[in-house]
Amino acid sequence: MKTSIKVLVIDDSALVRQTLSDIINSDPQLEVIGTAADPYFAAKKIRTAIPDVITLDVEMPRMDGLTFLKTLMAQFPVPVVIISSLTQQGGDLALKALDLGAVEIVAKSEIRNTKEYLEESRIRITDAIKAASMVPVKRIAVSKTLQEYKPILKSQQLNNANPLLYKTTDKVIAIGASTGGTEALRFFLKNIPANCPAILIVQHMPAGFTKSFAEHVNTICEVTVKEATDGERIMRGHAYISPGDRHMMLLRSGAKYFIKLTDGELVNRHKPSVDVLFDSVALNAGQNAVGVIMTGMGRDGAAGLLKMKQAGAQTIAQDEQSCIVFGMPKEAIKLGAADQILPLKDIPARLISLF
Repeated sequence: MKTSIKVLVIDDSALVRQTLSDIINSDPQLEVIGTAADPYFAAKKIRTAIPDVITLDVEMPRMDGLTFLKTLMAQFPVPVVIISSLTQQGGDLALKALDLGAVEIVAKSEIRNTKEYLEESRIRITDAIKAASMVPVKRIAVSKTLQEYKPILKSQQLNNANPLLYKTTDKVIAIGASTGGTEALRFFLKNIPANCPAILIVQHMPAGFTKSFAEHVNTICEVTVKEATDGERIMRGHAYISPGDRHMMLLRSGAKYFIKLTDGELVNRHKPSVDVLFDSVALNAGQNAVGVIMTGMGRDGAAGLLKMKQAGAQTIAQDEQSCIVFGMPKEAIKLGAADQILPLKDIPARLISLF
């Protein structure tokens, strides 16, 4: 019987290896079985003992993390949590790593600032590793690229294509996702037409990476995808992704909707929290909204989706077969919060039919 999740830490910084090891070993469910300064040393350790999860820096000497990740996924597929800096290059490399099979991202700043942010950092890091350990990783011979996320629907407009509708909206789509959510959101947004109602998204991801993710996805979608900013008015044909270090709420002033970003403590071990978004949508949009809860570990968003349903909103949960981790949708279904349980491939068409 497995008593702990065995972790291999790969990072060229001795300080990061030690700090990360201390954080991981502080959780009774986790155990660091080895550390490595670069992928060459890591490969030797993997040959003697395959870990349950690997934490991997993407910027290292001798062999970069992406090259190692490609080889790993082709030979010894193991769930990988990416450790990356918040630079533009670090964000781009981290997102590329997700395309290559990595399942979670941790910001390197969360490791280096542990004296000031110890408890929040510990929660983010240990939860990322636990979530990764639940992902069934398969061999990947050829990496995916953003261009390979092809739409299953032909370009389709909603019934009313009046250009004036782009300047205001009285309908809202709210989406929450965690582990596996970046891939699910790419697929979803790729298959949504340009004049859809405004979409508000909470994806559990560190600060800095949400902006890079939004910019990448924006290049493959008909809708405009962007990182949300505080106080902006939401518009039809736009998808707003909450920054990774702020809670996002929907506010209403008359017939107009606005975004409110707030700092504060973790909610359900997360910031941003899906429940914070869903609660605000239930309060301010009610029956004019649709809530969707996607793949992810834990229960964040389940109670909020129920509030949306009770307020008259349509609610959808992603089904178990299409989830990377069937945690958040499962908890929502248990509460009776989901009107419909659908595979990911059917969710875009269902939303189009609703609006």
